[in-house]
Amino acid sequence: MIGIIMFFVALFALLLGFPVAFTFGGIALIFGVWAEGFEMFAFMPYRIQSIMENTVLMAVPLFVFMGLVLQKTRLAEQLLESMGRLFGGVRGGIAISTVLVGSLLAASTGVVGASVVAMGLISLPVMLKYNYDKGLACGTICASGTLGQIIPPSIVLILLGDVLGVPVGDLFQAAIWPGVMLVGAYIVYILIYAQLNPESAQPIERDDSISRKEEVVKALKAIIPPLALIIVVLGSIFAGVATPTESAALGGAGAIVLAFLYGQFSWGMIFDASKETVKVTAMVFAILLGATAFSMAFTYTGGDYLVEEWMLAIPGDKWGFLIITMLVILILGFFIDFVEICFIIVPIIAPVAELMGINMTWFAILIAMNLQTSFLTPPFGFSLFYLKGVAPKGVTTQDIYRGVMPFIAIQILVLASLLVFPGFYGM
Repeated sequence: MIGIIMFFVALFALLLGFPVAFTFGGIALIFGVWAEGFEMFAFMPYRIQSIMENTVLMAVPLFVFMGLVLQKTRLAEQLLESMGRLFGGVRGGIAISTVLVGSLLAASTGVVGASVVAMGLISLPVMLKYNYDKGLACGTICASGTLGQIIPPSIVLILLGDVLGVPVGDLFQAAIWPGVMLVGAYIVYILIYAQLNPESAQPIERDDSISRKEEVVKALKAIIPPLALIIVVLGSIFAGVATPTESAALGGAGAIVLAFLYGQFSWGMIFDASKETVKVTAMVFAILLGATAFSMAFTYTGGDYLVEEWMLAIPGDKWGFLIITMLVILILGFFIDFVEICFIIVPIIAPVAELMGINMTWFAILIAMNLQTSFLTPPFGFSLFYLKGVAPKGVTTQDIYRGVMPFIAIQILVLASLLVFPGFYGM
């Protein structure tokens, strides 16, 4: 039971606010030495070396850099302005354009915080100006900003691919249809809401000084450059021309080219993006090292066998295991970050999934879809904090919480459909 006690002590320490990497590493050291002595950690340097030499994980800083460079090119602003004009005449049109821009930003930048903040600064004031319901406006922005967790190239999918031993390219391909389904479900919900509550999602009056053709041309100019980058990055992976790591490097170079095209290139911008990339990468790898020590101590103390025994005893065989697993990850997502879940929870349940003959690509997409929900769930959903930080004074935390609830329900419904009808998604 030492491993199980260690697991719950770690969760309790995280809830108290202790740093994640030091929590996992410190608790692993304390319980590992108590159970087996210092000899347990004799192979730790070799594990650290294998992490540092992992070419798949090299894609993480490269995709983060690509996203940060694009964040600083006014990409989101131009996309939102152009899409807003195209769909503004439809009831709920600004919200629909926000979802579509969110999906493009997800596929080109993948940085949740940047997407939510950009759309919160640009799209939220416009929606409030046209008397949109505050909850609908806030929920749309938060949900659209988190699409980067499932739409490739996603950092979550890269981490899950490494943990589960599934090729990242396969995960990127498998995630496309669930991502498209989620975008479609958001748009359908907004259209239905706008029809039932016409005063809460009014259309924008058209500017007669600009012709429809000019609007379309301007929108295409804003959409084509990031779309071309997406096609180059993902197309090179799907065609087998480049590995995910090589395509990430290609994406980073492409982002710099786009910065030139948008007239936003400067060495100061590159320095800032590089510095932020180092911070994010250091955080991810510090957590990974702590998690590696934790999983080693957990395994040595027999915790993995105990979990396997419990999981195999769940009624319903494979389906019982999948339902319980998804519920546990969903609940943990209320309190802890996706990185901790990827590095601590997933390695514990993955051997059981393999033992049951579950398709690991499908399993990874289920987890990724589930982890996306953790960005929206109160009280610690990161998207909620990002939006609250840039929202106008009239928007309360209650408005944001109320607004995300329907989108959380939509995500759970899409997750359930992916669980019950995997063939529909090509799994």
